Amino acid sequence: MSKQTDSTRRDFIKASTATAGAAAIAFPTVTFGKPNSAKLKIGWIGCGGRGSGAINQALAADSNIELHAIGEAFQDNAEAGLERIKKYHPGKISDSVEKRMFVGIDAYQKVIDSGVDVVLLATPPGFRPQHIKAAVDAGKHVFAEKPMATDAPGVHSVMKSIEKAKKQGTSIVDGFVWRWTYAQRDTYEKILGGDLGDLQAIFSSYNNNARKRYVDWNRENTKTDVEYMLRRWYYFTWLSGDHIVEQAVHSIDKMLWAKNDEVPAYAIANGGRQNRGEEEGNIYDHFGVEFAWADGTQGYHFCRQMDNCENGVWDRVYGSKGKYTGESGRKLHVFSNKDGLMWRWNAGPNGERSNNGYQTEHDEMYAAIRDGKPLNTGERMIKTTLTAMMARTAAYTGKKVTKEMMLNSKEQLVPDKLSFDMQFPPRAVRHAGRDEALKPHGWDA
Repeated sequence: MSKQTDSTRRDFIKASTATAGAAAIAFPTVTFGKPNSAKLKIGWIGCGGRGSGAINQALAADSNIELHAIGEAFQDNAEAGLERIKKYHPGKISDSVEKRMFVGIDAYQKVIDSGVDVVLLATPPGFRPQHIKAAVDAGKHVFAEKPMATDAPGVHSVMKSIEKAKKQGTSIVDGFVWRWTYAQRDTYEKILGGDLGDLQAIFSSYNNNARKRYVDWNRENTKTDVEYMLRRWYYFTWLSGDHIVEQAVHSIDKMLWAKNDEVPAYAIANGGRQNRGEEEGNIYDHFGVEFAWADGTQGYHFCRQMDNCENGVWDRVYGSKGKYTGESGRKLHVFSNKDGLMWRWNAGPNGERSNNGYQTEHDEMYAAIRDGKPLNTGERMIKTTLTAMMARTAAYTGKKVTKEMMLNSKEQLVPDKLSFDMQFPPRAVRHAGRDEALKPHGWDA
């Protein structure tokens, strides 16, 4: 690895942190161009549950828009996805979309090459860097569900795509839903504005049940290693990043938001598999993480996927003037101090500050394209992804993982070339403190 490459990576994190500013609450980067009044053709890649929600919201975001092409690994998923969306937007589906329904691992490229203007990416996250690169290289606007990568090579790929999209004036918009929700925007604007004073500690939790996924798929009715893992993608680190990177990343994203999108200096973590069975791949079911920022602010994150346990998705920010308490998905956003209530969020007299962030992320993306000012939220989304990967890797290895270590990790989880018939048995569960957990990264024991 060259010194120049190392310097470029450090400069990306340093420069983007320094320039985020208060504007990062809404749109960190705006690229100016010409207003767009043409019909926008969407390519939908990844037809699962979140993908179905995202295409529904995208088609509702603009009046002159259509679903032009579909890409999926599996024919049954593609057909089911199309049938679902036809019920909601029958007038916004191209009459010939079935001719542009592409199936297979390379379906994403066929969608990108089919004449679309916007690409909606909702496949398993392990594919996100490859798909973002292909879409940006083709000059398409991109909506990408979180997270943006599962390994360090993927992070570097996305960094390059972010910069290229800025230069060419195309969108990269993230699916970190709380960034688009007015309640959180109002709250974090006040935190960044100093209402809590100097920040001292940040806490988040994402504790929930171990919802059973993919009950219809197992080793008996899937033909190859790759089909088995793609059908049950959430349970494999190379595809999902583990649940701290795929799901609890929402909470980590809010921690970074409170710190003006500054990546922590390091993470120390523990975690493991207490209740998961063999059919649940190689991911953990619980993590506990300590983050530390360069200015001394401490962060603490806990996430768990276990049944019959105390659940909660909470955020707390402690400052020299007071404390913020919030609960995701609810209207509870409160600032308090030793004297009592400082501020409580409300939706306004007519509920004008109440919104669905999943819809707003698309509304604002397409409005910006129409205005000739495409949004690029890439810097914040890749920093959050990197931070979640630091936490996972700290737990997997038992090491204190700095942001520089994570950026320089040589571990590549996602194969360069993937085919359904390749031999690719699931990797063993990681055990902290053992050499085999460290070697892939190129770190010393």
